[in-house]
Amino acid sequence: MTTRNILAAISSLLAITPGLAESSDFEFRDPNPKRYEFSERASKIDPRVKAHPDINFLIENKDGKPADLQQASVDTSVAPRGKLVIWLMGHNEALFQRLNRYGLHAIRPHYANKWFGIVCQEKPVGPHCRGNVRLEAATGEDFSDEVTIPKPDGMMERSFQFVKWLDQKHPEGNWGYFLNDRGDGLRWTDVIVAGSSHGSTTATRFSKHVEVSRVVALCGPRDQHQQWQSLPSATPANRIFGFSHVLDGGWTADHYCRSWEMLGLHEYGRIVNVDKTPVPFENTRRLITDFDVKGDAKKAHSAVTPGKASAKDKQGNFLHEKVWEYLFTHPVDQVGGAVAMDNDCDKVQAQ
Repeated sequence: MTTRNILAAISSLLAITPGLAESSDFEFRDPNPKRYEFSERASKIDPRVKAHPDINFLIENKDGKPADLQQASVDTSVAPRGKLVIWLMGHNEALFQRLNRYGLHAIRPHYANKWFGIVCQEKPVGPHCRGNVRLEAATGEDFSDEVTIPKPDGMMERSFQFVKWLDQKHPEGNWGYFLNDRGDGLRWTDVIVAGSSHGSTTATRFSKHVEVSRVVALCGPRDQHQQWQSLPSATPANRIFGFSHVLDGGWTADHYCRSWEMLGLHEYGRIVNVDKTPVPFENTRRLITDFDVKGDAKKAHSAVTPGKASAKDKQGNFLHEKVWEYLFTHPVDQVGGAVAMDNDCDKVQAQ
C-alpha cells in the first residue's frame, strides 16, 4: 500500500461519516414503517427561485406545466445508514428504490443545470470554463463569467431547502439529521453526491470544492479539455467511485480514463471489469462493463444506470445489482492497490 493509500485510509477512519459505519444516534421513529415518496416544486418550497431562460433553465415549460418538480424517497422499514444521496440527473425511480433498499435517503433537486451545450462553446475552450460553470451551478456562488446563477437556484441551496421541507413534511424520516448544527445548510460530510453523464461530472467537480461522504459517477466524469480534475480536493479521492461501459464515447475517446487518472483513482486499484470479477471488485474505484449493447454507443452510455438499457438476464432481472450496491455502500477505507498510469490513455487532448 502506498503512502497515499495509507493516509486516505487513516483519514477515512478518523472521519465519522465516510464508510459503512453510520451514526449510532440515527434511527427512525415511525409507527408505520414503509417506503415513502415525495414530490414538490422548488418554486413552491422557496419563493426566491427564478428561471434562467438564457441557459434554458425554466420553472414552467412552454405548455405552462411545472418544470421544477423535485423528488425524494426513504424507506423507514430499512435500517438507516445516516447518508443522504443527492442525485444530479433526471429522476430515476429504479435507482431510488435501490438506494432506499440500501438504507439511504435520496433526493433529486431541480437546479440550474441546463447550461451544457450553450456556454463554453468556443474552440479552444478555456481549461477551467466548464468546471467553473459547474461549480457555480452547484454552489450558487460566482465562479464563472459565463453564467449568473444566484444561490437559491444552485444545487446546494435547493437541496438544503428541500431537506428542510422534507423534515417538516415527514418527521418520521428524520430528514433533519442532514441539516448542519447552524441550521443554514446541509451536513455535507453525510451526503453522497451522485449522477450520470453531465450530472456525474458536476457531482465530481463539486466534491473538489466541498468535502462529501462519497461520489458515485455513472458514465462519467469526463469534461475533456478541462483541468479541474487535477485541482486539490476537499474530498479524498478514495471516496470517488466510477462505473462506465467500454463502448461509451467517453471511453472510446479516452475521456473517462483521462479524468479518472487526473483524479488519482489509479492510486486505489486497477480498472476492473465487473462482468469478470466478483464483488468486492478488488476494492477498486474504477469499474467497467463490456456486456453486449449491439455496438450502440448511446445505449452503452446509459447502460450503467438502472433502466431500459441496463444488462439483464433472460427473466429481465438486472445483472449489475451488486455493482450499484458496491458503488453506494462499499466502505471507503477499503481500497485496491495503486497501479501505474496508462500510457495509452490520451491525457493531453486536442480541441
